[in-house]
Order: sequence, then C-alpha cells, then structure tokens
Amino acid sequence: MPYLHDHKLFISHAWKYSDRYKRAVEFLNAANNFKWSNYSVPEDKAFNGMTSEELGEQMKRQIRPCQCVVIVSGMYVNHSDWIQYEMDFAKQIGKPILGIKRWGEQRSPQSVVDCADEMVAWNSASIVAAIRRLVP
Repeated sequence: MPYLHDHKLFISHAWKYSDRYKRAVEFLNAANNFKWSNYSVPEDKAFNGMTSEELGEQMKRQIRPCQCVVIVSGMYVNHSDWIQYEMDFAKQIGKPILGIKRWGEQRSPQSVVDCADEMVAWNSASIVAAIRRLVP
C-alpha cells in the first residue's frame, strides 16, 4: 500500500453543536486511504474555567501546527465569535480553510464563504478530495 500523508486538521465547531463536529469526524474516519490527525478539542475535553484571553491562546496553539482548518458551516456560525476568531487567525497565518456545506442547507453563512479557500458538499468524498487539494 502506498504511503499515506498524515493530514493535520483543525475542525472548527461550537461545542453547543458538537453533533456536527462528530459527524465530520465520522466522515474523515470512514474515508478510504485517508490518514488524518485531529487538532481540535471535542466537547468532552472542553476548556472550562479559562478566560477569553486564555481560550484564544489555546485555540491559536491548536491551529498553528495544523495544515488545514475545516469549518462545518451552519447559520449558528453567525452567532459564534470564536469560530470567526479561528477563521481570522487561520487566514492571518496562511492556513487554508475548507468550508463544508451541511446537507440540506439552503445557504451558508457569508463569513464562511468569504474565508473559505473552498466550499464542498457534506459528504466524505468531497471533503477528503478538497483536503488533498488544499494540503500539499
């Protein structure tokens, strides 16, 4: 079998909507011939008791070593300052951003469309193909 590149990904999400995060992880785990490392923090490992400044620094530590930031879009993104913070920081340091249009979504938040290097459909094949294009 050929060598599989280990894609280092940060999946941006709101813990309040962690079902979307979990589904994105399932898509990536189910992909054939695709290896990846998760640099994001799931809800069960949430950073409780941190100040906003500490949380911001922690997010930066997670994003810096990753190769691509994945945004599971949804209109909740419009109400999450932290997701915008993550997208802004990723752009600032030159990380590619992949936006995922959720299945059945009529429209994606403009902030995600504006920041994303690419927007793809809510399925494993589209997500993996885009990551391979965005990550050298």
